[in-house]
Amino acid sequence: MKKIGTGVWYIYGTVIFVAAWQLCAAAIDLPVIPYPAAVWNNLISIFMTKIAIHSFYSLWRILAGVVLAVILGIPLGLCMGYFPNWDRYLSPIVYLTYPIPKIALLPVFMLLFGLGEAAKVLMLFLIIVFQVIIAVRDGVKSIPRETYYPLYSLGAGFMDVFLNVLIPASMPKFLTALRVAMATAISVLFFTETFGTNYGMGYFIMDAWMRVNYLEMYSGIAVLSNIGLILFGCIDYVERKMCSWQYK
Repeated sequence: MKKIGTGVWYIYGTVIFVAAWQLCAAAIDLPVIPYPAAVWNNLISIFMTKIAIHSFYSLWRILAGVVLAVILGIPLGLCMGYFPNWDRYLSPIVYLTYPIPKIALLPVFMLLFGLGEAAKVLMLFLIIVFQVIIAVRDGVKSIPRETYYPLYSLGAGFMDVFLNVLIPASMPKFLTALRVAMATAISVLFFTETFGTNYGMGYFIMDAWMRVNYLEMYSGIAVLSNIGLILFGCIDYVERKMCSWQYK
């Protein structure tokens, strides 16, 4: 039996969501919840002139935070999972700093790094990097030690094990952690973009709310939601390509 493609499920979910939104708007019948068609028409009319620049800034901040988290988190997670001493010394530091609510550090970051991009990107980085480290570490630690012995006996070096065993084995957990962290990062991004900036979807949505322009407010919410949807879709695509054995 042929499997239903992921794109079909996205369309199915969108139809259900829009139908529920339509029913809710009709039941309440107040400007605070406009109809989906009105929001869609408004979004089309203002996207290039008002929203595009804000969506670009939001997307750039998310991607910068993700890239930095991956660059630091994957090597640390691999070393902590493979070398017991790394795990012994670094795990207490991770466990002590990970539970700290990152959003509470935003005033500190703004005092240290100013109101510009650095504080916002660093906030997203901190939200994502700990989940990446822990997921990759646990993925590597789940590999039985006996797996390495035949490879070493055949002359494999550390880089061979690194590329052909450690990375593939940790990739599913890494992508799952990245998917979970992405939702939190987008929520925090909205909050950070309400301070010290005139660009970003958080700023656009709050500005529209203060001007009591509900159509623009919902248009901004729709764009921010679609940014998250696109990022989730990209992660799913990478997972299907790099973890293809899970789909056989």
